[in-house]
Amino acid sequence: MRRGLWMIFRWPLLLALLSLFGLIAALVGDDVYDLLSWLTLGVPLLLIGVVWVRLKATRQTR
Repeated sequence: MRRGLWMIFRWPLLLALLSLFGLIAALVGDDVYDLLSWLTLGVPLLLIGVVWVRLKATRQTR
């Protein structure tokens, strides 16, 4: 049963940790930290775009 919970929550947990890291990096420093912040906060947006395109493509094939 515990393995099932891990399978469900691993990706949302990873995205949450990436977002937290990005927000902390944005507050802590400049230059490299800004780059890390942009990259880590952009990952969830990129994934939303990928899922949206895939969903749109599967709806068109039906």
